[in-house]
Amino acid sequence: MRLDDLVKVSAAVAVTSGRLEKTARLADALKMMRPDEIETGVAFLSGSLPQGRIGLGWSAISQARTARGADQPSLELLDVDATFRQIAGVSGGGAARQRRSLLQTLFESSTAEEQDFLIRLLGGELRQGAVEGVLTDAIAKASGAPIDAIRHAAMMSGNLGEIARVAMTEGPAALSRHNIQLFRPVEPMLASTADTVSEALGLLGEAALEFKLDGARIQVHKDQDEVRVFSRALRDVTSAVPEVVEAARDLPARDVILDGEVLALTPGRAPLPFQETMRRFGRRLEIERLRAEMPLTPFFFDCLYLDGRSLTAEGQRLRADILQTIAPAFTVARRIVESESEGDAFFKSAIGAGHEGVMAKALDAPYVAGSRGRNWLKIKQVRTLDLVVLAAEWGNGRRRGWLSNLHLGARDPERGGFVMLGKTFKGLTDDMLKWQTAALLERETGRDPYTVYVRPELVVEIAFNDVQESPQYPGALALRFARVKRYRPDKTAAEADTLQSIQEIYRAATNRDAPARRP
Repeated sequence: MRLDDLVKVSAAVAVTSGRLEKTARLADALKMMRPDEIETGVAFLSGSLPQGRIGLGWSAISQARTARGADQPSLELLDVDATFRQIAGVSGGGAARQRRSLLQTLFESSTAEEQDFLIRLLGGELRQGAVEGVLTDAIAKASGAPIDAIRHAAMMSGNLGEIARVAMTEGPAALSRHNIQLFRPVEPMLASTADTVSEALGLLGEAALEFKLDGARIQVHKDQDEVRVFSRALRDVTSAVPEVVEAARDLPARDVILDGEVLALTPGRAPLPFQETMRRFGRRLEIERLRAEMPLTPFFFDCLYLDGRSLTAEGQRLRADILQTIAPAFTVARRIVESESEGDAFFKSAIGAGHEGVMAKALDAPYVAGSRGRNWLKIKQVRTLDLVVLAAEWGNGRRRGWLSNLHLGARDPERGGFVMLGKTFKGLTDDMLKWQTAALLERETGRDPYTVYVRPELVVEIAFNDVQESPQYPGALALRFARVKRYRPDKTAAEADTLQSIQEIYRAATNRDAPARRP
């Protein structure tokens, strides 16, 4: 299959509103793919890369987008995948330059339409409406396999592309081998959001509340003395976390699969900021030295498998009781509550202990891997900043024709002007999209094919979780989980929050000087 064919499918799906028609278009595309193309095709259509992160920042992508490109399409789907694998494999001195060169060559072989698709794919902004649920339906339609069999196999495998290939090349019966098993990580169950404990209890009734930890998600598999640890992205990270391996070996269970998080703690056992945990969790060298300097502690909140028995279909109450029996020293703080006052008190205790909030979980809910349903709800303490809109990117799919992804800037009174801290399209309603498109176009100062640059006049209130280092932006800092709360017509750009105030937030959270902004 040529990349151009897949780009056309993506464009058609983006402008299609009905789920059934989206499913049919995607199923037809899957039938066009050769067996060795299916996994790559499914990944691209879902807006991801089979390789995960490949080391390309926005500056490299922006530089490549200046390539003139080809007049006629010629790239095969597997040509693109091979280039991404090559980029992902680059390391050592000059790696960034070599990655840029490989991407530039790929873009020079791509048409303008293909370049646009690749930019949005690499930037994680391929919002075309081909969400995983629709793709799952399309795989069932293309393969003739029952939709429930596809969903279950994908849940256990964690790789929808692999399930598509198996279903379409080996038949529905082959899906039966995709059941939960040791040392094959499953997609983690995900949570939706509630604004308050009251809202969560209104949705769930009696519920279990747990401290919401801001650490690195882990999945631990143990078979007697053999232990392997997997990351949220299902990568094997066993060698990076010897403390977790040792803790798991000591558990009184022959074989077990546990879901949890790992955190770096202060000597007083308060959690260090997320970035500190990731600084240690992401390292693969000098582990013993780093372990002495910043040990990691596992905290488990679910048990998926115990002594040959899958527990995913059991209720959360039973799984939590089993977990408490086998790993009491490493179980996250938990309480079953019925009243708002109980819940609020528990939330305050979580914040007081240095955590970011609580999780509310339905007591009878099964563990649905990869699902972001309403059985798990996260409630966080929200912080906000008033920032200035510097530019906005045109939306895709349902947001086509509207300016959507906002470039956010903080005021810099020391040097003058504004410093970009990141982008967000989250939190925008249709009414806000319509209003901001008109308001931003009135302030336009220039544009390229993707972005409209504007006078820095509109102030927007942005909710965020915390501040982290980021070499991607001029201020060397970025907001985590930024989302729009509202516009602030009552404020001028001169009243926006400053880069210095954001540096103070970073210093207070990390106990370390903020990185200097780039010239």
